[in-house]
Amino acid sequence: MESSDLLVEAYSHITRIVHQAADDLSQEQLAYRPEEGSNSIAWLVWHLTRIQDSHLKNVVQLEEAWLTEQWDERFGMAGSTGIGFGDGPEEVAAMRPPRAILLGYHDRVAGRVLDYLPTVDAEELDRIVDTNYDPHVKAGIRLMSVVQDNTQHAGQARYLRGMIDRLGV
Repeated sequence: MESSDLLVEAYSHITRIVHQAADDLSQEQLAYRPEEGSNSIAWLVWHLTRIQDSHLKNVVQLEEAWLTEQWDERFGMAGSTGIGFGDGPEEVAAMRPPRAILLGYHDRVAGRVLDYLPTVDAEELDRIVDTNYDPHVKAGIRLMSVVQDNTQHAGQARYLRGMIDRLGV
């Protein structure tokens, strides 16, 4: 098995979990928060997708779809380059996109990453993609850090979906 096969499986798994969490939910259910300070499925999916889009732009060597394909406008956030770090309860509560927009953005970004992953080999994994850190960040490290972050957030969204289903929200 090649490392690219493992990466394709990891990123595909994230998308499967995202869809398990969000498929067939209303806009209200996607925005459901069990309490004031918690996140919603909509915010979690948007945030993990923004992480994929922004953190992997130097890896896949494409500009962020968020701005270049006007997803910022479709979310009602024209010109925003935020990815969710530091968002408070107000920002989380304001994240109320229609499911088609939310999943459309996720699927588009995930598709771009999945198109790139079959090209990954040992040399590509060692390519420096970020010189803002010491040591510099290699493509393989960035790809794995996004998998770790995204898997956690996708799992949180799936947990919320279970709550919604059990509570009949």
